[in-house]
Amino acid sequence: MATRQSGYRAVFMRGGTSKAVIFRDPDIPADPDERHAMFLRLMGSPDPARRQLDGLGGGVSSLSKVCIVGPSAREDADVDYTFAQIPVTGTTVDYSANCGNMSSAIGPFAVEEGLVAANGDEATVRIFNTNTSKIIVSRFPVRDGLPVVEGDFVNPGVAGSGAPIRLDFLDPGGATTGRLLPTGSPVDTFEHPDLPGPVEASLVDATNMVAFVPAASLGASGIETPDAIEADATLMHRLELLRRLASVRAGLSADEAAAGRIEGNPKVALVSAPRPYALTSGESVGADGFDVGVRIISMGQAHRAITLTGALCTAVAARIPGTVVASAARVPAAADTPVRIGHSSGILPAVSDVVTTDGALTARSAGVFRTARRLMEGQVYA
Repeated sequence: MATRQSGYRAVFMRGGTSKAVIFRDPDIPADPDERHAMFLRLMGSPDPARRQLDGLGGGVSSLSKVCIVGPSAREDADVDYTFAQIPVTGTTVDYSANCGNMSSAIGPFAVEEGLVAANGDEATVRIFNTNTSKIIVSRFPVRDGLPVVEGDFVNPGVAGSGAPIRLDFLDPGGATTGRLLPTGSPVDTFEHPDLPGPVEASLVDATNMVAFVPAASLGASGIETPDAIEADATLMHRLELLRRLASVRAGLSADEAAAGRIEGNPKVALVSAPRPYALTSGESVGADGFDVGVRIISMGQAHRAITLTGALCTAVAARIPGTVVASAARVPAAADTPVRIGHSSGILPAVSDVVTTDGALTARSAGVFRTARRLMEGQVYA
């Protein structure tokens, strides 16, 4: 017997190099189980064929996302923002981490929805991310009370250009584990029969936790394309294994099996020193055009562009002596000079403010520029 589908008011937006369906909190079911079932149906998951044809998902992790936004009761925030990573083939909705790219869409969304008033030429929206319990300050140009979309800022990985959105993540350290260096050390050594030998990695938790691994230690160059990384079954197995081992070492999971059930956090990244490479567009990048190479793995897939939180974590890690990133990177001497991160789709500059006080490291902030655009609004059915 046919039944009418339930409709929910939603906005579909691109934020940085990701896309997501964004809901206002009161517009969706309050019961968590109902929400999860609706999110999976909405995206077309689970889909063993990894196409999500029966939903709005795009078959990859960066296109299978949901954001929930509402007014904040906090004095230091204007809106609350919750990110949900929807699996492509699985059924577990993951709230363990924030999506930095979609964070860039939250400020414009809040202004367009009337949650925050914008006067003058620039809007400032203070966002409380519930996944990490951190504040993000979003600044972007406005005209006639609405976000400006057109501009000449190029967001690597996104065709064309748009108006710049500055995101400052305040006090980003310990967003996942409560500690900037979850193990207390800038480098840890991992051993496992499936690894080629002892492998050093830096576990850094800033905006999200990332396990940074020297590409060469896994037999990689660090300049591979995402397709080449995914085609190397041995490399992908070792990266996932290290991700799980890092999760256990950092205290996020009790064991490797439990770590495997939390696909979204931590991330794992291949790190390499600057060397010439080709972008996915075919364009060439010289070794002098960036400061460190990073290839990040998200939800079991090689990301086509570095995740925004991964970029911010990289910028912070570059300022921590002894980390894998700091050892491979050309780190600018001036603290306010961005670290230029070479990823598969382009170069992403990111800034960070890391200080040492009484022997303790603190990341005071990390910032980056993105673009965002509202693509569609209306009813979604699930």
